[in-house]
Amino acid sequence: MIIAMANDHAGTKMKEEIKAYLESAGHEVKDFGTYDEESCDLSDFVYPAALAVARGECDRGIFVDGVGYGSAMIANKINGIYACVCQDPFCAMLARQHNDANVLCLGAKIIGSMIASEIVKTYMTTDALTADKYVRRVKKVEEINNKHCVPVK
Repeated sequence: MIIAMANDHAGTKMKEEIKAYLESAGHEVKDFGTYDEESCDLSDFVYPAALAVARGECDRGIFVDGVGYGSAMIANKINGIYACVCQDPFCAMLARQHNDANVLCLGAKIIGSMIASEIVKTYMTTDALTADKYVRRVKKVEEINNKHCVPVK
């Protein structure tokens, strides 16, 4: 898979650790930055990364900031992005299984490297459930998205 990654200054170290794991697992990573720990604006990096996922240039996204919610708020403004904040592997599993989330957001100030690693492993290896009730629910969210969000060009 091709994974879009983005972060702010608070997420640089964790993003680099996750990036190394993903590449060792055979995934291609498109790193949208930032690349250091100097103060920066999260949207400068998450926005283009989320667009890459929405356009189909990347299969999924993993974004890291201080708490995770900033990344999710920015990413979820993009048509076709279904970003979730996960603080444990169980939430990552459910986000993929029940909601087919295509972007994972992590808070480097909230969770440590070891739990982040387990969350990413779970997120990357869990598929969406195909039972009718889950497909129906995901389709309803897609319909809401398509009704209210401008298509990505």
